[in-house]
Amino acid sequence: MTTATTRTTVRAYHRARFQGDIPAAARTLGESFHFQSPLVTSDSTHQHLGGLEAFLGIVTGVDLVSELYSESEATLIYDVHTSVPAIGTQRTAEHFHLTDGRIDTIRLIFDATPWHAVMQAADLS
Repeated sequence: MTTATTRTTVRAYHRARFQGDIPAAARTLGESFHFQSPLVTSDSTHQHLGGLEAFLGIVTGVDLVSELYSESEATLIYDVHTSVPAIGTQRTAEHFHLTDGRIDTIRLIFDATPWHAVMQAADLS
């Protein structure tokens, strides 16, 4: 696998995810898949992408800050702008690991503090 393959796959996932194209996002993920964030952990593509529609309902924009790629890893840093005043803009780092050209692990890193209050108010905790 090359750095170009990693870049193409991760960019395709990122674009599909924030456009709400679940089938396209799923095509970039490996059969063995693990996702971890401060709020959610999942071990399947279906679990990971299942809440995407609700999340995108509050996203008003995404600004990519930085992209770093190697043969089997990538890290994106971006700002997620939301319509929720308590959250506002969320700076996020997302680390990817790939095997055979597909994403097998995603680690999402962000300050979850404002999300806890929002989730509690919505009774989602």
